[in-house]
Amino acid sequence: MAKVSPVSIKYMIHASLNAEGALEKPDVIGALFGQTEGLLGAELEMRELQKEGKIGRIEVELEKQDKRTIGIIKIPTALDQSETTLIAAAIETIERVGPCDAQIEIERIEDVRKGKRDYIIERAKKLMMNISGSTDSREISNEIKDSTKIASVKEYGPNKLAYGGDLDSDELIVVEGRADVVNMVRAGIQNVIGMNGTKLPDEIKELSKNKIVTLFVDGDRGGKLIAQNVVANASINYIASAPDGKEVEELTSKEILMNLRKKVSADKFFQEDKRRSFGRESNVEVEEIDLSEENKSKLKEISKNIEGTNSAVLLNNNLEEIKETSAKTVASMLKRTNGVLAIVIDGVVTSSLVKAAEESNVQILVAKNFQTTDTKIKLLSL
Repeated sequence: MAKVSPVSIKYMIHASLNAEGALEKPDVIGALFGQTEGLLGAELEMRELQKEGKIGRIEVELEKQDKRTIGIIKIPTALDQSETTLIAAAIETIERVGPCDAQIEIERIEDVRKGKRDYIIERAKKLMMNISGSTDSREISNEIKDSTKIASVKEYGPNKLAYGGDLDSDELIVVEGRADVVNMVRAGIQNVIGMNGTKLPDEIKELSKNKIVTLFVDGDRGGKLIAQNVVANASINYIASAPDGKEVEELTSKEILMNLRKKVSADKFFQEDKRRSFGRESNVEVEEIDLSEENKSKLKEISKNIEGTNSAVLLNNNLEEIKETSAKTVASMLKRTNGVLAIVIDGVVTSSLVKAAEESNVQILVAKNFQTTDTKIKLLSL
């Protein structure tokens, strides 16, 4: 049997398996070859493609849960994009593996070459950084300007707080540390001072009494906690934040100025942060769903109505229907639909669906089968 070289692999098909019974790996491999035979013509027979080296070694990982078997299937291909997607779609038509009813769902098709391209780009960047003896006049000029700006960073008070050299201004920007101060100075901002950590120094408490102070924090959970501490202990007029997941020290000059222009009062900052924590930008008020017997009965009725349709119903906090969609597209539909508090699905709740539901603050998932139970969402099998 021909083998596909790791070098020639273009795509990796990632699929999940959920079966009503105990299975072994040969059962799965047999179903993949046997139940797709004849579906796409002789040129796309999986068995023949593997002999020709156009499909690589199929990896199957299985886990038994009570009377069910769940698993992951990985299929490497050297086919083109359209042929790979046809193979993936054919695999989803499999309804039985070995002696058991089963469902196979394609989680994603990964472009393996993208990872190689990313590595090449990153490696090229590092190699370029190591090239010595650059004669680019603009680079030399910028380096001189940078060193001049950074030289203006001084130390203030007993705690030796790094600052940009200008504390006479009526306005003051407070950041977390020295690296943030240096980056701000590079952007041409001198009226900036760092706290040297998360604890608010006495020097900044004093300075805040007579100045208009803007606190500029990192865009992570630590930044929010620092903002709470500083606002509680000093006079802060405005708060600005780096974009989600970014730190002030890594922002470009353009990003620094843009995010400073978005500064808001402390009250408004914490209100907006609370709204963002719900994962929505809408003004839909979120209330916890009451799982009374009456509501359970309502969910059971909805589940009964869609039985055999392979669909899903998205519900609001009153368990009223917002939208009905295919069970396979419910995760993507969640991203485009606000106010979804419960989902009733005729199908298997996959780990990817649970993750999407958590991100959208769904409270209840109703289905017959669940691939995972590791979630704070209430899972009901009615």
